[in-house]
Amino acid sequence: MSPWPIGVFASIDAGLGVHLDVVRELNVPTIQLHAPHAETRNAAAAAAFLKKCDEAGITVTAVFGGFEGESYADIATSARTVGLVPEETRAARLQEMKEISDFTKLLNCDTVALHIGFVPHDTSSASYQNLIATTRDLLDHVAGNGQQLNLETGQESADHLLHFIDDVGRKNLFINFDPANMILYGTGEPIAALKKVGHFVRSIHCKDAKWAAPDVRGKAWGQEVPLGDGDVGMETYLRTLQQLDYTGPLTIEREIPQDRERQKADIGHAVRLLTQLRAKILDS
Repeated sequence: MSPWPIGVFASIDAGLGVHLDVVRELNVPTIQLHAPHAETRNAAAAAAFLKKCDEAGITVTAVFGGFEGESYADIATSARTVGLVPEETRAARLQEMKEISDFTKLLNCDTVALHIGFVPHDTSSASYQNLIATTRDLLDHVAGNGQQLNLETGQESADHLLHFIDDVGRKNLFINFDPANMILYGTGEPIAALKKVGHFVRSIHCKDAKWAAPDVRGKAWGQEVPLGDGDVGMETYLRTLQQLDYTGPLTIEREIPQDRERQKADIGHAVRLLTQLRAKILDS
């Protein structure tokens, strides 16, 4: 596969991603997949989905875990509900991520990914230490399936994420870098963050956003916008990825499932923009 194939975040039966018919219509060759509901995470469903992908010339590059009860209503709610961090759901979600890893293997994919949640800042706390143990447990299961785990950026600063990865101490833990999330959560300037964590980046999102006002940054959401209309700076983002020798997919994520027609139009615009930028940068 050529460097920087275009990708899109997709779904089978759940989640924020577009469905496969839209992927085919946009002629996009790679997808990251939002893991389907438990009842369709089976061999028959995997085989049927792979058949559709093969017929359309689409490769699954990562499968993202997500959980019932997660809410992105606001930053405070996200901190309480997202990922493996909430203690009351941690054990059940660990088991579900192991099942998602097993389903990912059925899709012949070597990458599982998720938002782990807001990692506690008190690294001596029992919650943090248990999160480390839980993450190691998941990573060992993932390794048994011949896979890596990519943590999506946004909820931690680059420095805090690096500290967590170092504390976990497993060789199959990497990063899915989403520049817009750094802006949406107010956790750091995305290009500077990318340069810090670049040696761990194995997959990325192409998504754009505008900063919240300075007085509420980190407390209230920034605004997600169509690719190229925000504060990331897409050409600078791609040139930084080139400097880091990243050659993997440029996976578009546009999180407006409540407006599928606009989502499709915005993704089509993103495909055209990334195709133009890719040619400009790689051919220069």
